[in-house]
Amino acid sequence: SVGLTEDQKEFQKVALDFAAKEMAPYMAEWDEKEIFPVETMRKAAQLGFGGIYVKPDVGGSGLSRLDTSVIFEALSTGCTSTTAYMSIHNMCVWMIDTFGNEEQRRRFCPSLCSMERFASYCLTEPGSGSDAASLLTSAQRKGDTYILNGSKAFISGGGDTDVYVVMCRTGGPGPKGISCLVLEKGTPGLSFGKKERKVGWNSQPTRAVIFEDCAVPVGNRLGAEGQGFSIAMQGLNGGRINIASCSLGAAHASVLLAQEHLTVRKQFGEPLANNQYLQFRLAEMATRLVAARLLVRDAARALQEGRQDAAVLCSMAKLFATDECFLICNQALQMHGGYGYLKDYAVQQFVRDVRVHQILEGTNEVMRMIVARNLLQG
Repeated sequence: SVGLTEDQKEFQKVALDFAAKEMAPYMAEWDEKEIFPVETMRKAAQLGFGGIYVKPDVGGSGLSRLDTSVIFEALSTGCTSTTAYMSIHNMCVWMIDTFGNEEQRRRFCPSLCSMERFASYCLTEPGSGSDAASLLTSAQRKGDTYILNGSKAFISGGGDTDVYVVMCRTGGPGPKGISCLVLEKGTPGLSFGKKERKVGWNSQPTRAVIFEDCAVPVGNRLGAEGQGFSIAMQGLNGGRINIASCSLGAAHASVLLAQEHLTVRKQFGEPLANNQYLQFRLAEMATRLVAARLLVRDAARALQEGRQDAAVLCSMAKLFATDECFLICNQALQMHGGYGYLKDYAVQQFVRDVRVHQILEGTNEVMRMIVARNLLQG
């Protein structure tokens, strides 16, 4: 909490308390039984965590990107998988709040901020992941409706959520032909693939989302035709900070678990904590965690202030924090020895849940491309 305002320290405390009491005791069960903890998330929404950086006039908390990062990091110490879904939900509500008109904001945002309804972000397709500008899902306009056809892959919450923010092609090839539609569950022609079986992130369902002649009112389009790719990328800048923050929380929890294990576990007649090699590794883990946290928080401030370097800093923060935090969690598991590989010990779940953060919201290879392009273009 060093460098945070008194308000931010209070947000952090509330989120840490919620994580410890309402999430951590159930984290293993949600993972094992693949439970989507709807009621727990609604409790979190009562604390203002359903629309953290959404404007207050439609039910949001109106907080900053840094406030949001602090909250997601704290919540992730209790269950990284559940918090990561909440971060995606928050990104979707922010898109509607920011790019929607007044009617759309008031129709969708209040029930999403309270988590009475849940949202999913539909960008990735079976044939276009990192190359988002080549997406094929099409929306042909016919009068006052769009006829939507295509499919999306790896959609968090897919099938269990109520509102789908869909990037689709309304024009020619490339990014300028993409628009953004908001689709509601129950729309004729909307269906879902099988629930995917995943290494981690098991407290949130993941499915393909399929559109077969779905009629979507033109009034459900966010922004202008052709603005979808810009909306998607602006959303992802925040999403990258959010997911990096979730990695910070997992790493923070893992450092504490390793610290406790080294103190309690004895080998060769003395605590592991007396082993200088393990002391050095623990020091390195803590140092990398603090470095990652500082970068993520600087990127959050840049995005909040609308700075010119915000997008590249968000990419740097996502790249560095998700890579480093995975290594921290994995090292914490190693320090547990064989115990770390048992599902009775939480550290293995943090390793499994945090691994995918290096892939989603733009793979870390794509983050490197963004940073390199920024450098080489001067």
